[in-house]
Amino acid sequence: MSAPARPGTDWAARVGEQDWAALARDLDDHGQALTGPLLTADECRSLTSLYDRPEHFRSTIDMARHRFGSGEYRYFTHDLPDAVRGLRAAFYPHLLPIARDWAARLSRPGTWPADLDEWIRRCHHAGQAKSSQILLRYGPGDWNALHRDLFGDLVFPLQVVIGLDRPGIDYTGGEFLLVEQRPRAQSRGSAITLPQGHGLVFTTRDRPVRSARGWSAAPIRHGVSLVRSGRRHTLGLVFHEA
Repeated sequence: MSAPARPGTDWAARVGEQDWAALARDLDDHGQALTGPLLTADECRSLTSLYDRPEHFRSTIDMARHRFGSGEYRYFTHDLPDAVRGLRAAFYPHLLPIARDWAARLSRPGTWPADLDEWIRRCHHAGQAKSSQILLRYGPGDWNALHRDLFGDLVFPLQVVIGLDRPGIDYTGGEFLLVEQRPRAQSRGSAITLPQGHGLVFTTRDRPVRSARGWSAAPIRHGVSLVRSGRRHTLGLVFHEA
């Protein structure tokens, strides 16, 4: 059983103490990897409570209105809460080698800089200047259609979602879904339960898979299954801007 996240530990330490060799293997094999605890229960509740404070957000999306599913999510402003800013910055240097390795296998340019702030500046220069960090809320009957978070030409190939509520206690249903379109084969689906405070690293659009001609890109979409009871909140960390 994973040890709980330790209050007072800096964000880089919390992310750095994860088993990154195992996470990289899971990402290679499945396009997704579940971390150990990143946030304490109190920190999760603190983030969840922000949802009802509109000054923290630049926009609110009604998923039913846009036919994205049912439920609601909010994009943070650039003035991010400490936990959101800290976790995003802490994840980037660990995800960057994986992103570059995947790009090399797929013969794509892996030109993301070592510094996250420089990458964000490049996004802004290219016209992707809106914050892409997301707080999502689902109630009974809500769900999220399969999709990919592609906001422009500049894309970082990995992202993170963190569970903020207790599955089976605060809500039921609401599994995180991934569907992979395999080359010349039927699609493969995965349903992942997000423990409170744990993160799921997953591919933004596709992952490299071996084929008879070397490496091919297997497209992957993600979503959320029907929430049957209670309320489910998650934090989305995206490493390119909108």
